[in-house]
Amino acid sequence: MGMAITHALASGMGGMRTTGDLVARMQMSKGMKIKEAKEYVADKLGVPVLDLVDEAVVRELREELDIGIVHHLDGFAKGIEAKFRIAKLLDIEIKSVSNFIKRAGL
Repeated sequence: MGMAITHALASGMGGMRTTGDLVARMQMSKGMKIKEAKEYVADKLGVPVLDLVDEAVVRELREELDIGIVHHLDGFAKGIEAKFRIAKLLDIEIKSVSNFIKRAGL
């Protein structure tokens, strides 16, 4: 149980508990500055920028859009499936998704 708790805390620090992972993806994939990346993600999610840090709002959004949540629940996307959805939502290429498509011959 100790490792699960540690992982949950670490993965939530600016990551999947809010939209830190999505904003970081935009910074890395498109070279956006943080303000621009936050505005882009907020626009794609259909929420004000201030909602990007609200765990309750983002949890509902992540469940609704099925783009991954910290603690996996049955019926929700995880792993590569969530990454496929994120790539489509943000209109970006995610290397692991591209590799999966290439290897699967899709």
